Amino acid sequence: MNARRGVRVVPLAATAWAAAVFAVLAPPWAGSVAVILCAGAATVVTGMLVTTRARAGWGVVAVCLAVGGAVCAHVGIVQPARAEARSVAEPGRAVDVEATVTGRLDPSSSGDVWFDATARTIRAGAEAVSGAATVRLGVPAADAASLAGVDLGARIRVRGVPLPPEAGEREVAVIRASAPVEVVDPPAGIWAPLAQLRRGLADAAARLPPPGAALIPGLALGDTAAVDATLEESMRSAALTHLTAVSGANCAIVVGLAFGVAALCGARRGARVAAGLGALGVFVLLVTPEPSVVRAGAMASIAMLAVALGRAGSGLAVLSVAVAALLMIDPWLALTWGFALSVVATASLLVLAGPLAAVLGRWMPRMLALAISVPLAAQLACGPLLIVLDPHVAILGVPANMLAGPAAPLATVAGLLACVAAPLPLVQDGLVAIAWLPAAWIAGIADTVAALPAQRLPWPEGVPGAVALAVVCSALIAALLVPPGTKGRRILRGASVAVVTATLGWGAGQAALVGVAAPWTVPAAWQIAMCDVGQGDAVLVRSESSVALIDTGPDPALLRQCLDRFGIARLDLLVLTHFDADHAGGVEAVIGRVARVWHGPPDTDGARTLARLEAGGAARRQVLTGDAIPLGTAAVRVLWPAASVHEAGNDASIAIEVRDGGVPPILLLGDLSAEPQARMRASASSRDYAVVKVAHHGSADQDPALYDAVDAELALIPVGRDNDYGHPRDSLLSVLRAGGTRVARTDVDGTVAVWQEDGGLRLWRERSVADGH
Repeated sequence: MNARRGVRVVPLAATAWAAAVFAVLAPPWAGSVAVILCAGAATVVTGMLVTTRARAGWGVVAVCLAVGGAVCAHVGIVQPARAEARSVAEPGRAVDVEATVTGRLDPSSSGDVWFDATARTIRAGAEAVSGAATVRLGVPAADAASLAGVDLGARIRVRGVPLPPEAGEREVAVIRASAPVEVVDPPAGIWAPLAQLRRGLADAAARLPPPGAALIPGLALGDTAAVDATLEESMRSAALTHLTAVSGANCAIVVGLAFGVAALCGARRGARVAAGLGALGVFVLLVTPEPSVVRAGAMASIAMLAVALGRAGSGLAVLSVAVAALLMIDPWLALTWGFALSVVATASLLVLAGPLAAVLGRWMPRMLALAISVPLAAQLACGPLLIVLDPHVAILGVPANMLAGPAAPLATVAGLLACVAAPLPLVQDGLVAIAWLPAAWIAGIADTVAALPAQRLPWPEGVPGAVALAVVCSALIAALLVPPGTKGRRILRGASVAVVTATLGWGAGQAALVGVAAPWTVPAAWQIAMCDVGQGDAVLVRSESSVALIDTGPDPALLRQCLDRFGIARLDLLVLTHFDADHAGGVEAVIGRVARVWHGPPDTDGARTLARLEAGGAARRQVLTGDAIPLGTAAVRVLWPAASVHEAGNDASIAIEVRDGGVPPILLLGDLSAEPQARMRASASSRDYAVVKVAHHGSADQDPALYDAVDAELALIPVGRDNDYGHPRDSLLSVLRAGGTRVARTDVDGTVAVWQEDGGLRLWRERSVADGH
């Protein structure tokens, strides 16, 4: 099959993907659409049979319609059972689940453990549903010891509370365990020896020096359990996280090794292919069937079958057929980021890497051009998708991959051989030591790149950011690859060069602003900063090198800008006073960057927010009056809510004070109304404060006596410009003025910074001249 025929198969994958996205987002309509698509396929086939001059293109249309119909039919068939399971596992209900573990145990730095399982029975009171339903289970750190011996294939029983589901989730329920897990049966059959092999490699690697040791299981098996948050962030900054995600390269190594061993034994082509497929199947089970592994395994299987039949197909055609087949088997892969990134990265290497190498080869040695073209092609294709997950462009991603990429296969081969050599401890230890060398090299590159200033360029987030980056990447591709003789080539290349040049200029300015120049735009001595995030709260407090963030505001992009501006890469403490969108809506900006979270009573949205923070490595704690924690040399203490407060909302907001450690004593009141303010007045008025963060953006529902008793020198009011609530209200401003309290507000002053200097309080306003006394 030549390249042109390979391109003709791409609509098959595109149709299957579009049908899968529609079906999983609108499952009640999936059955009806399946009937329509299959009827369309039958109509096209009938037309081809009765037409004497049928074209091959109509055959492609018929197959596409049939595949789309099959995808939708799958969702339509299983929808009643999924709906029944979800009706039993309603959010907030206590459920008992009997399940078989089907995914790798993924511990967060907080100690909580999450994993996928196939539920055989879900029971809530008198209601119960049986069958095979995919669920995701989370076990709190306090109960993580009950997972000893649990691995793929283990049968377990667990009691927990479902969290609210998201549209398009494969899992019929995401359940957080409320009791220790009961192991009914440990892994049996093939799962038992595979679990021993995985544990053996992890234990052998753990005996070597970090951080390279932590990468060995990831490079060989995709097991990143030993990778801590710091190394993970460094790998992300250097665009190297794909090296620890099992994909096509790992599958190719496994198949190649098995194929080569069979050839050395004198096996014929069919036997060699069978050996490759068998080894691939065991490898997929060994590393667990993650989306990228499934895609790579399917593609490798189809390619091996083509070899067995003597019909080696083009890579693009093989990829397209693999994608269509997988989406018919599992339509929910269509909304899985790992699967999408794996497919796009593979397609970019098949389509872009060769032409880019040919163009770059005109100006540099061929080997160097090829080394640059592979990571460049992947970054150009995957960049728009990655922006949705993390609105930053890894400026040094290509050189980092050029340096680290060649080491990955060495670590992978040595790690795989060490895994298989588990019965021979001395041999295993030697192979793990060999794997450690390239793994340590990769970790060193990641740490070095992450430490450089301005190595991650902030980018507009969400769909607009993805579209903007797609335009820039397309312009760069057009500027490099538009062939001579193309109509309008000069105009197209000129426009492309203009877009790329403008973006590079803007990027250079942004890099300077967020890297070298960022600290110059705010006072270096700041200890308290009120971020301008619109109608919402986001306050930073710093003592020595430790930083706390109180609330996240409504917009992740605005919060990221503020964190970048103040040079904050990681937070020692995040306080979510409550879970309204103007206080917790920007949490996406800090997931994976938080050590611990303090929070009040969560609602259903709050529970999901906390679960995401935990999955990112944060340890969470619901706090009450009297709880305290150090922040550098300062102390953070909770003044509200009281133990009698159980309902989520404004009056359950966490109110805290921070003092000592050089921090101006500050009282932060969340969104408390007048009544809880009055109830906490005695504890607050007994202590002096230099700064008070006004409650609820300066609403009229305040306790003037509290502000009189606190008698702060400065009041901070986070509030949006031209807001519809009339905040801050004149009644509150009058109380503050009457007490001689200065006011700083984000709608007028922008971002605000406060610090102590020469025995006085200093105030810096973004939109006005700094003052102080």
